[in-house]
Amino acid sequence: MSEDHYPPRMITMLEAVWGEGFLSPGGPEEVARIIGSHDISGKAVLDIGCGAGGIDITLVRDHGAGHVCGIDVEDPVLIHARALVDRAGLAHRIGLVKVAPGPLPFPPGTFDVVFSKDSIVHIPDKHALMAEVFRVLKPGGRFLASDWLIGTETVSPLMAEYIAAEGLDFGMATPQRYMQAMTAAGFVDCKTTSRNEWYRSRAREELERLKGAAGAAAAKVVGQPFVDQNIAIWSRMIPVLDSGEHCPTHLTARRPA
Repeated sequence: MSEDHYPPRMITMLEAVWGEGFLSPGGPEEVARIIGSHDISGKAVLDIGCGAGGIDITLVRDHGAGHVCGIDVEDPVLIHARALVDRAGLAHRIGLVKVAPGPLPFPPGTFDVVFSKDSIVHIPDKHALMAEVFRVLKPGGRFLASDWLIGTETVSPLMAEYIAAEGLDFGMATPQRYMQAMTAAGFVDCKTTSRNEWYRSRAREELERLKGAAGAAAAKVVGQPFVDQNIAIWSRMIPVLDSGEHCPTHLTARRPA
């Protein structure tokens, strides 16, 4: 049995909910909201946790990134992402690299922007992560990200049940811990912006689609029991979104020039 968190059937399942090439919610529109008013055109971008390819294609196609280096730790998502990038004709501007967990394999000051969408939840040590992000950014470079955060350090039984149902190595941190990690690394203009309200309503829509047409289509590929398993996960997620314990958040910071 595969030990990957995102084997092919999970990619198929999540794309049915979140769109081709995306393993977390919001699609190109949420990528645009993470970038906000920042101009990344012509910039060298590192995407931590590139997933199934949709993010990096969006960074280049919609926002004009000069070159994107997408990194991930699992082969299935990278194989899927390379196929999408090739189909989009963007292999000359998007490089996809498998890396081992730990320090980033790049020299200091390599990138203008470090981007990440809902993947650094898998990295428990936020201080080490932010120190590495700071190191590989050029002076004046930007960290632009979203992640799945937790409202408080104390995990309720409902939250523990949700995390167990996901079966993922969630290293969820509070906004305060992220602010501490970014500041300790040397970043300035650090900011966290909650997306909980947005995703509370979005998750309910996703659950209804899983129970309806999107789930039926996915079941033809992955089987109804796997769809039912994901319906159960979404059903556990909504109460902890409502309580504020599950708090999707945007993160921004700048390395001083």
